[in-house]
Amino acid sequence: MTDTIVETNRPIGVYTRPKGGGGWRDWVTTVDHKKIGILYGATALVFFVVGGCEALLIRLQLATPNGTILGADTHNQVFTMHGVTMIFLAAMPLAAAFGNYLIPLQIGARDVAFPRLNALSFWVFLAGAIFLNLSWVLGGAPDGGWFGYAPNSGIIYSPSVGMDFYAIGLQITGIASLVSAINLTVTILNMRAPGMTLFKMPVFTWMMLVVQLLLVFAMPVIAVALFLLIFSRQFGANFFNTEMGADPLLWQHLFWIFGHPEVYILILPSFGIISEVIPTFSRKPIFGYEFMVFSGIAIGFMGWGVWAHHMFASGIGPLSVAAFSLSTMFIAVPTGVKILNWLATMWGGKIKFTAPMLFAIGVMSMFTIGGLSGVTHAMSPADTQQTDTYYIVAHFHYVIFGGIIFGLFSGFYFWWPKVFGHMLNETMGKVNFWVMLVGFNLTFGPMHTLGLQGMSRRIDTYSPGFGFELWNMVSSIGSFIIATSVLIFVINVLVSAVKAKGQPHCGPDPWDARSLEWLTPNPTPEHNFDEVPVVESLDEFWHRKYGTDEEGNIVRVATAEEVCQDGSATGVHLPSPSYWPLVFSAGLPLVGLGLIFSLWLTIPGGIMVVGSLFAWVFEPVDDPDGPHGHHDDSEETTTEEAPVV
Repeated sequence: MTDTIVETNRPIGVYTRPKGGGGWRDWVTTVDHKKIGILYGATALVFFVVGGCEALLIRLQLATPNGTILGADTHNQVFTMHGVTMIFLAAMPLAAAFGNYLIPLQIGARDVAFPRLNALSFWVFLAGAIFLNLSWVLGGAPDGGWFGYAPNSGIIYSPSVGMDFYAIGLQITGIASLVSAINLTVTILNMRAPGMTLFKMPVFTWMMLVVQLLLVFAMPVIAVALFLLIFSRQFGANFFNTEMGADPLLWQHLFWIFGHPEVYILILPSFGIISEVIPTFSRKPIFGYEFMVFSGIAIGFMGWGVWAHHMFASGIGPLSVAAFSLSTMFIAVPTGVKILNWLATMWGGKIKFTAPMLFAIGVMSMFTIGGLSGVTHAMSPADTQQTDTYYIVAHFHYVIFGGIIFGLFSGFYFWWPKVFGHMLNETMGKVNFWVMLVGFNLTFGPMHTLGLQGMSRRIDTYSPGFGFELWNMVSSIGSFIIATSVLIFVINVLVSAVKAKGQPHCGPDPWDARSLEWLTPNPTPEHNFDEVPVVESLDEFWHRKYGTDEEGNIVRVATAEEVCQDGSATGVHLPSPSYWPLVFSAGLPLVGLGLIFSLWLTIPGGIMVVGSLFAWVFEPVDDPDGPHGHHDDSEETTTEEAPVV
């Protein structure tokens, strides 16, 4: 047996993988799940601010009777884009940010199953988000409400191009959600560390798995609805035209079959986040782990059977009303299980009221209020009274803002050192919480009263003398307090980053945490784990730090520094970067603009989409010179020893 040297030449031409070296090119070509998670988070926070500014304009318009800040048409556009931005461009991608960054770490993997597909999901999302907001300067924003009810969204009642941007833009962002869902599902099911069974996964990963499965089944439904809307507006189809024998309720059914699972797509990541935060700061394991998991699965499953409570006032019939009333009542049960388990986790614990913990408690309390107001919709008479009033706006925001945004902020403060290597200021974090809590309740609490007084939602103004003045003014003041809380968070981020410059990174375990992502240094190294861990129990990281003495008392057996990996491993193979997810995504807005303005524009867009897919297929699996794979950039060829007989 002899040894010979085999040379592997670096690929040349258009298929060459991009080289590293730092800077912006690393970010636009990366396939690293952590960088993609950061890109998702940063982009979504920008749109969160944009959506917040749109909300402030609405509240300025409604602060006093006969408001003149916005005209009727402009108000409809701002109102529609506020909902679209907050749900599809802020809340969903913020959840995707946590999922992308944390899921591989929590299951002991070095990346997701399909890294290039992961990059594609972000760039397609960004393309769709930009496309939607181009409508402001290319003919007017969507004006049919974020729900796009037919026939209001049709060409007769919405003749501008805004609803075309809505239908195509959401179709593009839907592609991003669908491919990401498939990717993360495969990652969770196939890439767990040795010994990590499904019931040794953290609750956050479990909730994200349920979310991905909901997305896989829900996104095709809204995709079909949007295709019908596109064909109705662009090609004269009559899917929702009553004069041609169609029924506009078809849109409502399709939208809410997607839309109510969408509520749980939004809320379950927040439930997962606080299910990691509460045990950490209660100094106890999560109470009833199996019940927490199965209640999340039950919420996801039952979420498909409640959509028609949005349609009780549409005349769907008594049998449907009875069935969906019962399902709306029953879905409160698994949600209640979660709340009781969180309370039981805190009971008897040595609670530390840190900023993440305060936001987690905020989720429990505010979502409970939103859930209780939602259960009233299970009763058809109450629902009929509340439908299309500000009571619905109050309920919706207590669930969405109180349940989701508070949870996301809890995650920001909790995992910030994991992502960036330094802590956010705790004092400012607590101030951030209390200001947001006060502003939130001042904004949306009075809307319950306004709704019960009869104030219609979706209106651009109201006349004096109906008793709406006081509570609208209070609500508008509250909205600016919320804006102040977000500004405090931004200041906290900037100040903390400046103070961290030149300082050593914080320790690997600043919270005395429990799950596997804290086994790595802060910030997480590119390869995640020096060695893929072997998992023996739930809360594996905590069990490596603590044991029991002869009397059964819990005692520390190792420090975090002794347990954690130092991130010094070299030679770990990782996938190389790629240009083609970005090129593919850049082609989609051109196709969309072509469908709206000129079919000629679809040609370059289609060439970019098809060409990038072709290049994707023929791109080398790995570039030997790619730094992402920890190869030596200084060599033009690599050598490996191959045995020859």
